Parts: sequence; structure tokens; C-alpha cells
Amino acid sequence: MTSLDRLRTDVVGSLLRPARWKEARLAFETGNMTADEFARIELDCVRRHISLQETIGLDVVTDGEVSRLNFQDSFGLAVSGYDAGADTVRTQEKRAGTTPLARWDIPDLAAPGTPVVHRRPVVRKLGLVRNPPLEEYRRAAPLATKPVKVSLIGPDRVMQRFDHGASTAVYRTVDEFMDDVVATQRQMIRALVDAGCKYVHIDEPGYTAYVDEPSLEAMRKRGEEPMANFSRSLEANARLIAGFPGVTFGIRLCRGNHRSMWHREGTYDAIAERLFNELPYQRFLLEYDSPRAGSFAPLRFVPKDKVVVLGLVSTKVPELEPVEALVRRIEEAAKVVPLERLAISPQCGFGSDVVGNLVSEDDQKRKLERVVEAARIMWR
Repeated sequence: MTSLDRLRTDVVGSLLRPARWKEARLAFETGNMTADEFARIELDCVRRHISLQETIGLDVVTDGEVSRLNFQDSFGLAVSGYDAGADTVRTQEKRAGTTPLARWDIPDLAAPGTPVVHRRPVVRKLGLVRNPPLEEYRRAAPLATKPVKVSLIGPDRVMQRFDHGASTAVYRTVDEFMDDVVATQRQMIRALVDAGCKYVHIDEPGYTAYVDEPSLEAMRKRGEEPMANFSRSLEANARLIAGFPGVTFGIRLCRGNHRSMWHREGTYDAIAERLFNELPYQRFLLEYDSPRAGSFAPLRFVPKDKVVVLGLVSTKVPELEPVEALVRRIEEAAKVVPLERLAISPQCGFGSDVVGNLVSEDDQKRKLERVVEAARIMWR
């Protein structure tokens, strides 16, 4: 077990994109700013994001995913082979919902756009053409004194956003496609590890689809068997991180975070035993900020060498959680998983896409400070 396995505070990845960055990105996209000018502004935003997290006292930091229009771009922009369009700040804003704190059925998955964000077919075998997480790490690492973690979207979400029916001329089976997804992402992870990254975080928001009845019904309507998909994803995620000694791997589950809304409901109970025991991750980052997550009882299946990062601080609402309430929740979880194998984080990113949640940068700062405050009380 590495020292990073037992970090008490964590972050999910994305932070709100600063207004200055959005203005610059729009200017760059419309030809009113050069690539070099935009890169200088973006680098300064990364520097400020890292400084914010380190000043607050978080144990690990990210670049805020400031270069990504959507958190899933870590894979969508990395590969060739998809029948895909392009996203811009404006197209992301157009997709954004307007009703906060309500269930939101994702519209227009089949519309043109980047893969993984949209359900896209492939026109040829996948090929690795870029490594955006590596670019992010190389830019952020020299600016940080704390460990820098990098996130990649995982194989389950890639599979759920793959139009296999329109891709059978390229990939005869979903298993063939998943083999290429895993092989491609292992190349990306190998390059990250070789560059010095010691904490890689895999985003798998779609695992909660296996406990959400509308999501299960959507799979069945596509002719898929949900539990076969679940088994395939568990196996793919296990293969993904095999053979990287000394590297901490975390995996994050959530129920959707777009524009302070959610996409799925259902507790972890039905998938917990297999999820926690078949995935060889050191850290499980779990959303636990609302009743939709259910109780801590499913954590009884977590093996004794794993850490559970409790996502207790909501990124969806500006209201600040009382530290006493967070302490009580951690103490409640410690009745199921020993305190030394628990940690705390926000429930999700603050800016899963460029639009971001309905919170301010000041709200974001206070929320991150509250994570650290609760951790210092619980773990001294």
C-alpha cells in the first residue's frame, strides 16, 4: 500500500472554469485569439487552481480539468476512429439544462458531437492520436508541491456511449471494441506513469445505471442484457489497471452532475458486493451527499485493504454543509468501515463540463475548505 492510498482528503477533478478562461476560449474558437495567447491564459488558470487547492490544504490536487469542455474528453479527444463532430463552448452551453436539483434525462445522445459525450458509431478501429491527461499532467506537475492526480473516463462509460448497432462492420462484437478501449487506455496510463504520475483516477459514472430502472430499461430496449454489460465492465476495469506497481488507482461513481442535476437514482446495494470485490482499485470515491445514495450498509462488502472516499460535500448547491453534520456522517460510516480506511471529498466535480454547476467560485472555495476542516477533526 502506498502513501497515496490512504490520503484523507480528495478531489474529484473538475473545478469551475473561470470567466477569464471562458472568454479566452470563445475568442480562440472564433479566431480572435491565437493559440499561444490562449495557452498562456489557460496556464495561468491552471496555476491558480493548483494554488487554491494547496492553500486550502488538500492532500492531492488537480489542474481543475480546465482544458476539457467535458470531463469525458479525456478519451473522446484521445482517439480516432469515431464518426464524430466537434464540441465548442457554445455547443456545450446549448446542451445545458436549466432546472437545478431535478432528474434530467440526457437529450440527443445521437446528435453529432464528440464521442463518449454523445453515443457515436465508429468507422474504423480505434487509434490513439493524443493523450490529453498526459498533456494535463505535464503542465500541472511542475506547478504543484502536492501530488497531482489525473482522471480518465473509464471503459464502462465508453461502452455505454458506443453505438454498436451502427458499428458492426468494424467491431463484430462489443467485446472486441472493449478490448481496444482497454488497450488504448492502458497506453495512456503507461505514459502517465512513465511521466511520474502516481495517482490515476478513473471516472465511471455509469455504474449507477445498473441500479437505476430507467437506465436498465434503456439498455434492454437497445437489445442489451444489463448484467452482462456490468460483468463486461468489471472485467475491463480490472484489466485496465493491472501491472502498474506503486501507482494508486481510484474509481469514482456518481449519479450525474450536469448543471446541478442528476441522471440516475438507486442505492449501491444491488452491485456493491461484486463492485468492491472484483475491482482491484485502492480507493473507491462514492457519492454520498443525498438520500439517493442510500445508507452506508453496502460498504460492509469493501475489502480490508481498500479505502472508501465519502463524497459528502455537495457540488450541486451553494449551501455549506455544517462541519458537525459531516463529522456525524463519517462516524456513522465508521461503524461499517474502520475510520482508518475512510476519507472525505466533494461528491463530484464542480465543473463536469464548461458550463459548471449552479455554485460560485466562492462557494467552491468554501466547500473545499470544509472538506479539509472535517478531515482535520476526524483524523487530526
